[in-house]
Amino acid sequence: MVSLARKSLVHGWRSFMPAVLAIAFASLLLLMQAALVLGIFGSASVYVTGSDADLWVGYPGTQSVDQGRAIDANLSALLQMDPEVTSFEPFLWRDGDWHDADNASGGVSVYLSGIDTRADGLMFSRVLPRELRAELAMPDAVVVDRAELGKLGVRVGGRAFLNGHRVQVVGVASGLRALGGVNVVASLETVRRLDADALHPDWPTYFVARLADGGQADTVARRLDGHAGFGRYRAWTADSFARRTILFWLFDTGAGAGVLFLAGIVFLVGAVISSQTLVAAVVGSVREYATLNALGVGMRALRWVVLEQAFWVGIIGVLAAIGLGAGLIALARLEDVPVVFNLQISVACVLVVMALAGVSGVTALGGLRRADPGVLLR
Repeated sequence: MVSLARKSLVHGWRSFMPAVLAIAFASLLLLMQAALVLGIFGSASVYVTGSDADLWVGYPGTQSVDQGRAIDANLSALLQMDPEVTSFEPFLWRDGDWHDADNASGGVSVYLSGIDTRADGLMFSRVLPRELRAELAMPDAVVVDRAELGKLGVRVGGRAFLNGHRVQVVGVASGLRALGGVNVVASLETVRRLDADALHPDWPTYFVARLADGGQADTVARRLDGHAGFGRYRAWTADSFARRTILFWLFDTGAGAGVLFLAGIVFLVGAVISSQTLVAAVVGSVREYATLNALGVGMRALRWVVLEQAFWVGIIGVLAAIGLGAGLIALARLEDVPVVFNLQISVACVLVVMALAGVSGVTALGGLRRADPGVLLR
């Protein structure tokens, strides 16, 4: 019966092609949706994932990086005293109002990041090359993502106004795009000047730290949380803080609910279309199934043939979708569209699509009710 399922697919491929296409397009939609969701929502944690810090210290209850509040600058003493901390630095996160030099495009709300510009700085170390960090040491110098130049109405070397102060774009980088706004990176000194009206302009939004052994991050975070007398603060590992940020944007903002609903619609539509095409293929071969039944092949064995056909239809559809999806994702990355494509996403999509194929196969079993040997006498 195993060879029969494969042979029927090969010889009757025209009958099964609509089902393969339905599975392939459903797989492609799920794959691209997952890649875009993780890419878009993952960009909310670019501050964490684009940096080399093992530990983040911020205001307690912070749900996302972009919701941080100022913490006491004296927390630096706590980090200095911990034997596992090898280096640390402050990170300033502020809101800003951007206007191009001619004020032609109106104001743009931006996220202003103040970082340590040293060559071995932790913040955005995976995104900003050393020579670009050195450029930020210049007064009023800023860096933006290359994909945001058009939105900001400026070019490299051009000037603009940020919070009413003149700044100069000294360079661009890739991987700085943020969810819900535009990231503008500057030195700590520049950000303090741009936000001089803040209640505590010298207080950082976060302290980030590197540990001698990154595997001890959980232990160090718990140890730091156990101290009193340094005001309100909380320590997180980099992984947990990035995950906390992504989950907040995915589930607590309402945006994730729409994405999950759309994924359910894609699954339902794919299941309906592929199951109906499989039913049509089974019905089209009903005389062959009836002949096998008349020769003594039981209905149980025939059901396994149909289920295996659904399995192979799912496999072929998934392989086609992964090949096409890889090409589309490569194109998206060339256009600076935030996408994430990795083994975990591929495995998850394969499991979902194979479940879809299984549902389609079970539905197609209804077509075997017509495979009665009596149809051969008509």
